[in-house]
Amino acid sequence: MPQIKDYSLGLTYDDVLLIPQKGRVAHRAMVSTMANLTKNITLNVPFISANMDTVTESSMAIAMAHAGGIGIIHRFMTVQRQVDEVKRVKRHEGFILYRPFTISANASLSDAKKTTEANKVESFIVVDDKENVVGILTRRDMLFIDEKDTKIAKLMTPFEKMIYASPNITLEKARILIRKYKIEKLPLIDGKRQLRGLITSRSLEHYTRYPGSTKDRYGRLRVGAAIGAVGDFVQRASALVDAGVDVLVIDVAHGHNEVALEAVEKIRKLFKDIDIIGGNVATEGGVKDLIKLGVDAIKVGIGPGGLCTTRIVAGVGVPQFTAVSECSRAARKYGVPIIADGGTNYPGDLVKALAAGASACMLAGWFAGTDEAPGGIIFRNGMKYKAHRGAASFLAVADRKMAGEEMTVDKLNTIVPEGVEALIPYKGKVMDVVDQLLGALRSGMSYCNAMSIKELHRNSRFIRITEAGFRESKSHNVKELT
Repeated sequence: MPQIKDYSLGLTYDDVLLIPQKGRVAHRAMVSTMANLTKNITLNVPFISANMDTVTESSMAIAMAHAGGIGIIHRFMTVQRQVDEVKRVKRHEGFILYRPFTISANASLSDAKKTTEANKVESFIVVDDKENVVGILTRRDMLFIDEKDTKIAKLMTPFEKMIYASPNITLEKARILIRKYKIEKLPLIDGKRQLRGLITSRSLEHYTRYPGSTKDRYGRLRVGAAIGAVGDFVQRASALVDAGVDVLVIDVAHGHNEVALEAVEKIRKLFKDIDIIGGNVATEGGVKDLIKLGVDAIKVGIGPGGLCTTRIVAGVGVPQFTAVSECSRAARKYGVPIIADGGTNYPGDLVKALAAGASACMLAGWFAGTDEAPGGIIFRNGMKYKAHRGAASFLAVADRKMAGEEMTVDKLNTIVPEGVEALIPYKGKVMDVVDQLLGALRSGMSYCNAMSIKELHRNSRFIRITEAGFRESKSHNVKELT
């Protein structure tokens, strides 16, 4: 048994402060918050919305991408629904939409209406049996038509009257055509009448409205999705890759486990071109084993989350500041980014996490309670709230097991939860929260003489503080106006 003197010291964010440096940053707006999500994907804002069922679905992912970050769609839903959530993000905008919805000329108005309702689309490119474009069907063509058996061929605008362009059209020329002909959709059709893409007036509007948004090479918003390590994880990964997901997150509580490592290895072999985030781990050994398997980033954090009780229930974990510092040090020589997942109770904790070596921070409680988070608003004692729960909370585990028919009501007492359920005060738009956190990050970077995240890594110096020092750091000896 190791002696007490052999025990290493673990520190959390409350245990340290950043030491201010002689600076050259005249204004915090000068600093760049650009950072790597993975070895291949860059974010303008180093914030990721967590893959939790009360945090990230398509609405949150769209908002996060607009803000310059990214959202990870949670996996606690059917494969098809998760695919649909990813598609909503990928189809939300982009200079060119490369997989527009099509419909057969022989289909009926009823078929079109069903697809419209299921996918929230308002128009279709009409094709024949050989996939040649024969027309376009818009919302106006379907208005006030009561006969649901009416064939699309009778409702559509035929090819001869369509306004379309070649696949190599520039953004400016597309804008001119849409404005000149007052159209909302501009199909891109090659010389063989094959559909190669679609440009919409909305896509052009969004393309310029959010210049700092996180986009792929086609101008579409980037989005990630979580998969597990057992069961349907390969099928789920395959469907998500086909849907255009940008990054897969292997979502397991203990990422340095043989089952998790085997899952990472399998996904890497099957999908050589997709970015993979492994985790969660909290040790140098976990980092190195994941890097050997070819991950593109690693999530760090065992038990630091506000809803997580793993450390209390299982007695396992590493205080988050120490975990991020040591894991970042191990990953740096391989050029693999570290994502600090959880433990940020104050805006300054995000600065500390990044200064400790993380490239980005995954956030849950900060974004739960916003309009874009799943779930409705709950009124209690005249205040607005939204529900928030840990992935390993009693209700979350019970819901999944009951849905999968793995458990009956009389066996619910066998669940050992490692998380809790809570109410989060309603916060409004997630963009407002991001702006506040981004302002805090820029301020912290200016104190550390850092014009970039990489400079923050190099320049940061920490000092350990006592409980009295932490108490002094907060407002004290006053009655706050709240």
